[in-house]
Amino acid sequence: VENVTFAYDGELDVLRGVCILGMVLIHLIYDLQTFFSLPFLTNSELFSLIKQWGGVLFLLISGICVTLGSHPVRRGLIVFACGLLCSAVTAGMYVLNMADKSIIIYFGVLHCLGVCMLLWPLCRRLPTGAIGILGLILVGVGLWFDSVSVETPYLVPLGLTFRGFVSSDYFPLLPNLGFFLLGAFLGRTFYRNKESRIPGVNAGNPLVRFLGWCGRQSLFIYLLHQPILTGF
Repeated sequence: VENVTFAYDGELDVLRGVCILGMVLIHLIYDLQTFFSLPFLTNSELFSLIKQWGGVLFLLISGICVTLGSHPVRRGLIVFACGLLCSAVTAGMYVLNMADKSIIIYFGVLHCLGVCMLLWPLCRRLPTGAIGILGLILVGVGLWFDSVSVETPYLVPLGLTFRGFVSSDYFPLLPNLGFFLLGAFLGRTFYRNKESRIPGVNAGNPLVRFLGWCGRQSLFIYLLHQPILTGF
């Protein structure tokens, strides 16, 4: 394959593609357990690793990309609207007795990413160091929220849940907004000149091109993969 120069946005697309395929793998394993009672799959170390850190890596990459792109408010509104669509579909499945209440998405990854993008214009004027420090503080607060329980459901988007709360996809703003801002810190630090950090990679490699395509189509893959997997 011809050796093609690897652009900075291309490598970020590849990383995003790896993350979205990891999420598809997690949901495939979940479906296999649900339909065929294969609990050993969800007990594997690979499942735990991807489930725990895949979302964090995706948020970091999204934070990097927001410092390089444009129109964060418009993109944030689109992503958040897609999150609302997922909430409506899962709520409908519960109402129609197609699944139990745990299927409902109250504040999933698309809600979280959409709000993070909408909040970015309020943070972009901060110095790079301040963004990194704010990100660390929000991560710390969010991790502390894991041990706190409240009596109201209205604080669920922030990361404060009530007893018995369940959701098939839950990405609260805290600590995830912190990871997003840490990604923005990395973007301003390592990509301030918009140059590739791994220029030696062959962008023409078929696997690299496929992962890059997945990264560019990550929103559509997220919206369509679960109906396809479930139908299969």
